[in-house]
Amino acid sequence: MDLGQLRQGIDEIDRQIVELYEKRMEISRQVAEYKIGTGKKVFDKAREEEKLRSVKAMTHNAFNSHGVEELFEQIMSMSRKLQYQLLAEAGSLNKLPFIGVDELETKKARVVFQGAEGAYSQAAMQTYFGNEISSFHVDTFRDAMSAIDEGSADFAVLPIENSTAGIVSEIYDLLVEFENYIVGEQIIKIEHCLLGVPGASEDEIRTVFSHPQSLMQSARYLETKDWRQISMPNNAFAARKVAEEGDRSQAAIASEHAGAIYGLSVLRRGVNQEENNSTRFIIVTNQKIFRKDAGKVSICFEVAHQSGSLYHMLSHFIYNNLNMTKIESRPIEDRNWEYRFFIDFDGNLADSAVKNALRGLREEARNMKILGNY
Repeated sequence: MDLGQLRQGIDEIDRQIVELYEKRMEISRQVAEYKIGTGKKVFDKAREEEKLRSVKAMTHNAFNSHGVEELFEQIMSMSRKLQYQLLAEAGSLNKLPFIGVDELETKKARVVFQGAEGAYSQAAMQTYFGNEISSFHVDTFRDAMSAIDEGSADFAVLPIENSTAGIVSEIYDLLVEFENYIVGEQIIKIEHCLLGVPGASEDEIRTVFSHPQSLMQSARYLETKDWRQISMPNNAFAARKVAEEGDRSQAAIASEHAGAIYGLSVLRRGVNQEENNSTRFIIVTNQKIFRKDAGKVSICFEVAHQSGSLYHMLSHFIYNNLNMTKIESRPIEDRNWEYRFFIDFDGNLADSAVKNALRGLREEARNMKILGNY
């Protein structure tokens, strides 16, 4: 047989595969109707594992066995997604426990930020909320999350990602630990300054204090200096320390605003090497709410520690035509080499495609949590 005849043979088989696929999906639709009436769950892991063993046993070599397993995993995945969609249309799936609001109640809100007066978090807070709020600061990110969890604050402002230094991993872990939710975000341009006591010069500096990420962001500048670098929990803390101790050999890397608050002089502006350096801050509350015009959803989930598990979770975004904009992973405490995944994607919790994707993920992933819609 020549190549043309072989291709004709493949085309005929493909036509039969499509015909059989549509027949199978029609039966899946009927299965969904049965589940609507009985309340039975869509995902039946034991049934699917039994089916995979069965179809693999029908093959005649190891290559085909693996291929058939992958093929039927996809077929069953599409069947589940159809069933989720039909159950959602019939109102047989639980509603998402979030309430849409026209606006956040920010007027006279109590807002907490981590750090001290002059911190970038304070600048993000003032930019997002304006001046008609009451605010206070705490020493740690955990303290800020606890403040809204306990009700002493309505909102917290927390840094979650820097354009050059990457994610603030502790924030991701705290979002899992606390029942607090993201309702907004604010991006602040970062310009680090070298701050010293009045009258000091750059040549006198021997020790520099700053947050580890700020030291990292200023690494190119600091490599030219033989200075001792000391990490601080917050840039504003560093500025306050230099001001309180009044040592001309000490400097802080922080914002010009922090320098003004603590009476320090700017010895050099723009010591961070990236001109387009920005930090993304999240606005967090303890209420399950979202603005009706929100356009980004953040979630996290765990998957089984086996081949293809993450791939199958991500297929829910593909099937529902959702644009995933970010994925991060964090190790799960006390479970070696297992990870929790954090995903951002475009959408609103009121959208049917978002609801379908989240319901599928909730059924098939481990410990899926909606972190917020903002």
